[in-house]
Amino acid sequence: MGTVRALRSARVRILASIVLLLAASTLGSVIAIREILLLRLDDRIDSALVQETSEFRRLVGGSDPTTGRPFGADVKAIFDTYLSRNVPGEGEVLLTFVGRRPYQSSGDRDFPVDELTSRYAEWTSLRRSDQGTAETSAGEVRYIVVPIVLGQRLRGAFVVLNFTRGERGEVDESVQVAAGVSIAVLLLASLAGWLAAGRVLAPLRELRQTAQGITESDLTRRIGVEGNDELSELGSTFNAMLDRLEAAFSTQRAFVNDASHELRTPITIVRGHLELMGDDPDERTATIELVMDELDRMNRIVDDLLLLARADRDDFLQMEAVDLADLAHDVRAKVGALADREWRLVAPEPALIRADRQRLTQAVMNLAQNAVQHTVEGEAIEIGVETVGSWARLWVTDTGPGVPAADTERIFERFARAAGARRRSEGAGLGLSIVRAIAEAHGGRAKLDSRPGAGATFSLLIPLRPIDAPRPSPAPREGAPA
Repeated sequence: MGTVRALRSARVRILASIVLLLAASTLGSVIAIREILLLRLDDRIDSALVQETSEFRRLVGGSDPTTGRPFGADVKAIFDTYLSRNVPGEGEVLLTFVGRRPYQSSGDRDFPVDELTSRYAEWTSLRRSDQGTAETSAGEVRYIVVPIVLGQRLRGAFVVLNFTRGERGEVDESVQVAAGVSIAVLLLASLAGWLAAGRVLAPLRELRQTAQGITESDLTRRIGVEGNDELSELGSTFNAMLDRLEAAFSTQRAFVNDASHELRTPITIVRGHLELMGDDPDERTATIELVMDELDRMNRIVDDLLLLARADRDDFLQMEAVDLADLAHDVRAKVGALADREWRLVAPEPALIRADRQRLTQAVMNLAQNAVQHTVEGEAIEIGVETVGSWARLWVTDTGPGVPAADTERIFERFARAAGARRRSEGAGLGLSIVRAIAEAHGGRAKLDSRPGAGATFSLLIPLRPIDAPRPSPAPREGAPA
């Protein structure tokens, strides 16, 4: 439940981040749009005010269109002519002043022009044009004042007012529409974000379900990996971790099973003899010798099991350049101490391979020990090495009873014994398993050629590779000699 809540919380956090980002962007966009529209509106109004006053100035400096005579100092005639020939635009009011007194006005009477009377004295005293804004009950009003100076005397003023409430209302309506559309888009984006977050987190849900379904007895479940994004890499990493866990559990389980299987008999033997041991010195000495022998055998079994458990680790092999001929001569020098046999050596000219010298020596010595157990004093055992194509072959041939065809593959399994094999105490049945593990760790395999009554040849097939090549994969290689 905690993982489910965490995933839901992650989905909510992702959605909240998306919504907050979009909301901030939308709010910023709406505010920016409103400010831009208002700036454009102010520019347009100012342009209209300037155009209105420009037309008025041309009239002041010109002649009466009716009589063709100059207006001279007749300010009223100028105002009458202009107001009769110009109709104020929407939201626009024209005010005229003769001297300091209001003369005529033109425009919408609904606007609260009387709220601006406090500015009349200021406007009629100006000798230069002035432009500004004022606040009224109808909202902001923008104005421009043109003083009328004739013969160095200030004779009046012409004022153009523009009440912006209507146009600003249109701007606000447009902004409201844009805000409504933005909110709708935000809701749709939130829904899409919720679905997208669910899709993005789907691999995590699968990972959670897989992790919850894993038990000690079932480590086979894996996550489906698609694509090349970070979550796919997480899934691949998780699967690789499960592979390692499964391999570790399998190795651990095999070790425990093998140890309990193989150590049961020597423990029973030791316990039985200790329970029956009397006071006779000779009997006690014999019992102690038997117990020590069984303890030595248990120690060898544990060492072999630990070696098999480490066979899949990266540090199992210490790769180096190995001369096959030199390796064969070293093994020949050691096997003489195993038993009195006719040891024969078949070695090629010096040939370098990349391998773990100690592990190969251990494998060949195990094969030699196996050959000793199936031959008698004076019989021949042959040890040889050769290169065949891209493979190195190390073999041991004995003249013993051979191995039935049905056992040629099973013989390399742990504790496996061929039919007619000698009694249990002569070996734990792990030597050939170690040989196969060493061969597979080198990327090769172990092989048996035998016929009942005609002896047996055990071979290690190791792939040749450049001296500086890395450790090979333990998977069996194709193309090995038959």
